[in-house]
Amino acid sequence: MKKYLFVVCIFIFSYSFSQNNKKTVTALRVQKPPTIDGVLDDTAWQNADEAKDFVMYDPGDGTKVPEDRRTVVKIVYDDEAIYFGAYLYDSNPNEIPRQFGGRDQIGLVDYLQVNINPNNDGQNDTEFIVMATGAQADAKASSNSNDFRGKDFSWSAVWDSEVTITDKGWIVEMKIPYSALRFSNTKTQVWGVNFLRKMYKYNEQYVWNYVDKTKGDFMQYSGELQGIENIKPPVRLSFSPYASSTYTSFDGSSEFDHSIGLDLKYGISESFTLDATLIPDFGQTAFDDQVLNLGPFEQHYTEKRAFFTEGTELFNKGRLFYSRRIGNTPVGYYDVYNNLSTDEEIIDNPTKVNMLNAIKISGRTQKGLGIGFFNAITEKTSATIKNVTTNEIRTEVTEPIANYNVIVLDQQFNKNSSVSFVNTNVLRDGSFRDANASALLFDISDKGNKYNVSGNIKMSNVKENGENTAGYAAFLKLSKTFGNYQYAIGHWRSDENYNIQDLGFQRRNNYANYFGNISYKIFKPTKKFNFYKINFETLFRYQNNPNQFSSNRFALNTFFVTPERFAFGGRVSTGVGTQYDFYEPRVDGRFFKQNAELSTSAWISTDYRKKFAVDINTSYTKRYHNNNYSYGVNISPRYRFSDKFEVVYAIDYNRTFNEYGWVNTLSDDSIIFGRRDKKTITNTLSSKLSFNTKSSLALSFRYYWSPVQYDNLFYELTPFGDLAESTYTDNHDINYNIWNLDLSYSWEFAPGSQLIALYRNSIFNYDQLSQLKFGENLDNLFKEPVTNNISVKFIYYLDYNKLKTWL
Repeated sequence: MKKYLFVVCIFIFSYSFSQNNKKTVTALRVQKPPTIDGVLDDTAWQNADEAKDFVMYDPGDGTKVPEDRRTVVKIVYDDEAIYFGAYLYDSNPNEIPRQFGGRDQIGLVDYLQVNINPNNDGQNDTEFIVMATGAQADAKASSNSNDFRGKDFSWSAVWDSEVTITDKGWIVEMKIPYSALRFSNTKTQVWGVNFLRKMYKYNEQYVWNYVDKTKGDFMQYSGELQGIENIKPPVRLSFSPYASSTYTSFDGSSEFDHSIGLDLKYGISESFTLDATLIPDFGQTAFDDQVLNLGPFEQHYTEKRAFFTEGTELFNKGRLFYSRRIGNTPVGYYDVYNNLSTDEEIIDNPTKVNMLNAIKISGRTQKGLGIGFFNAITEKTSATIKNVTTNEIRTEVTEPIANYNVIVLDQQFNKNSSVSFVNTNVLRDGSFRDANASALLFDISDKGNKYNVSGNIKMSNVKENGENTAGYAAFLKLSKTFGNYQYAIGHWRSDENYNIQDLGFQRRNNYANYFGNISYKIFKPTKKFNFYKINFETLFRYQNNPNQFSSNRFALNTFFVTPERFAFGGRVSTGVGTQYDFYEPRVDGRFFKQNAELSTSAWISTDYRKKFAVDINTSYTKRYHNNNYSYGVNISPRYRFSDKFEVVYAIDYNRTFNEYGWVNTLSDDSIIFGRRDKKTITNTLSSKLSFNTKSSLALSFRYYWSPVQYDNLFYELTPFGDLAESTYTDNHDINYNIWNLDLSYSWEFAPGSQLIALYRNSIFNYDQLSQLKFGENLDNLFKEPVTNNISVKFIYYLDYNKLKTWL
């Protein structure tokens, strides 16, 4: 018996060792590089080493790949670039999914992903993806980015690739110039590398070097690329000049505008890059999904301007930098209304501030020190005011010339940990408000990637009206991060003066919150499920000063995926006892007392591999011992007419009944609440017709309607958080409409160069006709003036190394 036990132990040890042992592959230097045509018949490939013997990544865990699905990758290099040639075998090549999409748009399509890490630090990969259609995607990946959600696909490089479909599968050929990578100027290079292949029809992913999904990040399991010697980082300098023309019409008036500008990238050294934009044009930025906001907190919108989304992984650390602040509403926008005399009217009060220029410098040394520097300047903005009695015109500055600055230092170590410092600063000319915020962050895991401690301490300082106001916030979390069972506990805290709103985003301050969670998930498929996860979490909220209980929540979440790609899950959450809301009254020191609520939701998602698929999400919430309740349903069907044309529609319907909320604060400091019924209907439609991988026609439509009706009886908030009937009367009904339609054509006519034509149609309406039915409301909406916008933008990419050969 002991013999058998000994043999089993040796087997387990050997298997564990083989699974965690790094693979190596050697790149071959060639004098004549291969022609990038998707055919591996060049002499350069003949003697190249092979990266092979891929293993299952998902849904399995390290199992051997079937012979008819094997992948073989070869690597060569010269003084200009590194080249990859891959055979991706498939016994049924006619069935390879090939849904067309543009750059960085990965749909129902097989692909090969190449992860390169020149510093071999296990924390910063550059990813290059080639799809079976020939389309490309590229991204920057950093720690905690095991899936697409944690990757920066806004980063784009210029590189070459071609594919061909054969009777045995398909072939990928890639050329990645050194200008697309950052590496040290050393004689011998050892890079981290891994390859991932996605076979959509089997819903399987394979990797070259085994990745242990039970602990750590994908990047920590790279193999090694050896044999690269005597290469030098090239001059990394590129220009993207642009020209745009815009025609806008609204309510009988029209305007024609045009602009020119320039984006520049320059490699200051082998590790650091300067990005600059001069006279930026954001006219074709996608529209925001605006909503009616009745709550006490500002609505958060994602950044969609390219300069602020590309290569910003360093600047996002600590969450002190919210780039939408730059070019946002002037700080003195609302002061104009308060400063008006009785005989004055506003002729013009700009809602946005123009940005004059912006630069960012970012990179990471070979020893793991990341450095980021960002600076932007916005122009002086003024409102125009007219005296209706004397016809005199005066101006009032709402935002002076302002400078926005971010500095980041991020030291990574042990391939899984980091310590960071972040500082943001806003300086406005004259007596206007200035602000500064700093943060010290840490994210430390043990060498086995089993346990993690993370946290931060942040300080803010606001100078306004000659006074400085300082505040702080802190966070600490302890986690078990490996195995089927994982758990975490943590604490957030902030004082009442913490304020990062000038260049950051925050919803609350003056809080002390405690949380915990425990989850169970599988990493190997079972007979019924490819994956499932069950998570229980709890949260206790307190006001920090004075220390008072606010609310609690206990929640159970589930997520399941079957082998047939049917996904489903749900959530049940509840509070216990009386809940105290310190934010809804909009006055410091006051609170609104309510019963806890029970909330449930459930969802399903069908197989996207089929031509027709649908996502459905339902929810129901009920407040205990109260007639306040809500429900909602979201249905999103999609149909793929062909590999080049797909349509996705979604309708979101939500109703809320007998909800109590703030409506007004009177001059005598009385806080008035109302009881309301709210309805929200959102229709969205998106479709894309791809002519090829370089040109496409896209439609994006959204209609959002939210009517709110209040009871005739209003209430005054008492000092004890209850509501007492009030004699207050006013009409607070709301009928809120947003209509947006974008139709765009894009053509990448050369690497990095684009022609984009856009037609935009938008309507906005805000009134008190909340009793209208859907059809009546549409008729009412279409009586409003329509904004029509037509724009054309031309961008041309110029690489310094190519320009030298032309001159």
